[in-house]
Amino acid sequence: MVGKAPISFSMIIWLLNYVTTVHAYPDIPSPPHHFSAKHYPDKTRKLQLDKPTFAPLDTTFRPPSPFLPPSPSILTAALSKTTPSVSSASATSGTARAREYHVTTYGADPTGEKDSTDAILGAIADAVQGPGNGELMKGIVNLGGVRINLDGGIYKISHPLRLPIAGRGNLMIHGGTLRASDDFPKDGYLIDLSASSDLEYIYEFVTLRDLLLDSNYRGGAIQVVDSLRTSIDNCYITHFTTTGINVQGGHETYIRNCYLGQHITAGADPGERDFSGTAIILNGNDNAVTDVVIFSAATGIVIGGQANTLSGVHCYNKATGFGGVGVYLKVPGLTQTRIVNCYMDYTGIVAEDPVQLHISSSFFLGDAFVLLKSVKGIANGINIVDNMFSGSDKGIDIVQLDERSCKFKNVKQVIVDRNNAKGMNIKSTIARGTVEGNNSSWMVDLSRDLLFPNLIKSVQYSLQATGDQFPNHALRSVTDNRVVITTDVVVPASVTVTVDQ
Repeated sequence: MVGKAPISFSMIIWLLNYVTTVHAYPDIPSPPHHFSAKHYPDKTRKLQLDKPTFAPLDTTFRPPSPFLPPSPSILTAALSKTTPSVSSASATSGTARAREYHVTTYGADPTGEKDSTDAILGAIADAVQGPGNGELMKGIVNLGGVRINLDGGIYKISHPLRLPIAGRGNLMIHGGTLRASDDFPKDGYLIDLSASSDLEYIYEFVTLRDLLLDSNYRGGAIQVVDSLRTSIDNCYITHFTTTGINVQGGHETYIRNCYLGQHITAGADPGERDFSGTAIILNGNDNAVTDVVIFSAATGIVIGGQANTLSGVHCYNKATGFGGVGVYLKVPGLTQTRIVNCYMDYTGIVAEDPVQLHISSSFFLGDAFVLLKSVKGIANGINIVDNMFSGSDKGIDIVQLDERSCKFKNVKQVIVDRNNAKGMNIKSTIARGTVEGNNSSWMVDLSRDLLFPNLIKSVQYSLQATGDQFPNHALRSVTDNRVVITTDVVVPASVTVTVDQ
């Protein structure tokens, strides 16, 4: 009878080294099955080749003394003791991996045929009521980055998805499509981050990412109320009738890399006159909209809070000629908004009584312009500089005033300058003009160039006389943006005037 070969010392060392490697790299997926006898030689050879990669580097490495490879039973026993198995609890709780909740596990239908509202709400409820680790802002539990995964499906939703409890933070909903059903509430939002709460902020650090939200002409897509540090990233929002993204109160909502449109179009839509709704409302402070396209809506963005920033926004929602507005700043008296590097495509910007407004490095196409609308006649701290305007030679001014309510009478620190235009009229708060002649009075008319009527605050001029005379000269009047210079004698001269409003 042949006895079993004894296990050599080098074989034990090899096994211990392999077991240590399995423990040292827990993120490397464990084999789903033990090695079969048929494939064992190839797998063993691969492990021997891979071992130097995972083991600590030893520049004095020496090959081990000859040994027989371990039998399949020994290797299987070693692996069964060192490879963790998925617990039955995690297999039935809706989590494919720690703290990620897959809505399909809760019964959501990724084909969009059946209503998935309750299933998705079940996943959300488990996620937000799971264990937390300390607080973010006071009263907000840190959920540690828990994720609700839509698994790349398309889901029919019959009523808004809300978090069942306030005071939660650090969570994400991502990776799929939500579509409103035909009986979805017309005033509802597919994802509604609002709740009744006495907290200063209801939610903090909630991320909505990689989503397509189809409101099916039944209300809006996302509502964020009194929340802090909300991120809406890489979302496609369409078929809304009220508002695509509605931010009310709160602080620091960031909307990035998103596409919003009531109707799916790429411009020149035959139904553009009938576009309605608003793509984004920001009724809060310190928010940012960055690299966002708004391709159809009556109004692109309405801002009702302070210290907001728009950057890289492309609005071609509804042409101004059809009654559309790209950006509406409805914060009279304290605007504090920066609009930089944006593309206003046939639709412009309207600002009510702007105070601290900066518009620069932007492109206005198709006769799009900036309109300053008087509510109480205030315009203070405005920079409209270094922009490009392109129009159709219809005599449209690049910056205009709406003084139907009252005249602008409190105008300070307004600079409209260094803009260039093609096919549109330049308007500015700084202008320069020259007249020549043989006269004793010279009038320089700058009314076509200056933005505000009859509001010149400073004048600089030069008079260059020819011939032997040396006349006395003076600034006589500044009325209706016309500057008059006179001399005590008739003299041939050239008069140049520079004014500032």
